[in-house]
Amino acid sequence: MDIRALAPEDLAAAYDVNLRAFGPTDQAGWLRRTRTAVREGRVLGIYDGGRLVASGRYHRFEQWWHGRPVPMGGVAGVVVAPEERGRGIGRRLARGLLDSMDGLPLTALYPATAPVYRSVGYEHAGAQHFVTVPTEALRTLAAGPVKVRRAGPEDAPEIVGVLRRLHAEARDDGPIDRGEDWFRDRLDRDDVFAYLAEDGFLAYGWSTDARGLVVHRCVAGSADTARALWALVGSGSSVARSVYACVAPDDPLFWLLRDRSHEEVKRVSWMLRVLDAPAAVAARGFPGGVSAEIPLEITDEARPGNAGTWRLTLDGGRGALTPAGDGRDAVRLSARGLAALYAGAPMSRLRRSGLAEGDASADAILDVAFGGTPYMLDYF
Repeated sequence: MDIRALAPEDLAAAYDVNLRAFGPTDQAGWLRRTRTAVREGRVLGIYDGGRLVASGRYHRFEQWWHGRPVPMGGVAGVVVAPEERGRGIGRRLARGLLDSMDGLPLTALYPATAPVYRSVGYEHAGAQHFVTVPTEALRTLAAGPVKVRRAGPEDAPEIVGVLRRLHAEARDDGPIDRGEDWFRDRLDRDDVFAYLAEDGFLAYGWSTDARGLVVHRCVAGSADTARALWALVGSGSSVARSVYACVAPDDPLFWLLRDRSHEEVKRVSWMLRVLDAPAAVAARGFPGGVSAEIPLEITDEARPGNAGTWRLTLDGGRGALTPAGDGRDAVRLSARGLAALYAGAPMSRLRRSGLAEGDASADAILDVAFGGTPYMLDYF
C-alpha cells in the first residue's frame, strides 16, 4: 500500500471509487471541485500496486471559536472501494490526512462512521441543527422598518464581512468561514434566493419537491432584522406549508416564534480534532473575565507534538499553552478528550466518559473557559 497526493490522471479512478462508496452525484461539479483540490495538493490517494483503492481531501476554512477565527482543515470525501473495506485502509487514510494538514491548528469532519476517526483522535464536538416550522408562523414576525435588499454574486465581499462581524459579536463557536469565492459561486445559482441587511443575511430556496422552503442560512444581529428576514421567508405561506431551516441550537428564531409547543429538530453531528494544541489555544477566544494557570497532561499518539505536560494560561480573553516540566496536579486528557474540551464539553461529562482524568480542582474554571454550544451552518 502506498499513500500519496492524488495525481490529475487519477481523477477518473477517484470518481469511480466515490460513486461506488457514496452513490450517484453531480459528476461535473465533483470533477470541478476535485480538480481544484488536486491542484492545491489537498487530496490523498491510497494505492495498491498502482491501483487507487481509497481517497480523501480537505478544505481550508476558518472556524469561529468564542468569536475568533481559527484556521481549520475540513475533511471530506473520504472513500474506500467496497471490495477493500475491512483492511484498515480508512484509518490509514485518516491518519495520512492528519499529516497532510500539518500547519493547521484544527480539523473537523462529518463522520460516515465515528470509530475510524476516533481511532486517530477526533471526537464529537457539535452539530448542524435543522428545524421544521410552519411557514405561517414566520409570516407574522415582521416588526419595524428594516432595509433588506436582494443579494447576488457581486455582494459576496459584503456578505462575508457582515457574517464575520456577527459571528465575532456573538462569540460564536463552530460556524465556518467559506470565503468570498464560495458565496460568489453559490449566489450565481437561480435556485438560491439571497437577501442582505445592514446586520443580517438570508439565503433560502424551494425544497426538492417544491412543496416547502429550505433556509440555508439566516443570521441577524438584531431582533428587528431577524424578524424581517424570517418574515420574508414566511411571505410564501400561501404556497409553502412548512420551512426546513438550518439554524444555531439557540437561534433567536426559537424566542421569536409565538408558539413553541411542538418542534421537529434534526441533528447532524460533526467531529473535531486538535492538530496543534499550542496554536489552537492561542488562536481561539476565551471569556475575558477568566484568569488562571492550569497544568494539563496530554497523550496523543498520532500527533506527538501535542503530547506532554503543559501549562494552560488564561488571561484577558486569550490563552496560551506552554511546556511545563512538572505534571503534578495536572488534568490528564487524551487527544479525544482535548478535542471535546476545546469544543466546550463539561469536565464532569469528560470524566464520566473516560476522556479526562487527574486533578479536578480546576474543572469549574475549564468549564467556563471553554464552555459553549458549537454548531455549523454548512455541510462539506
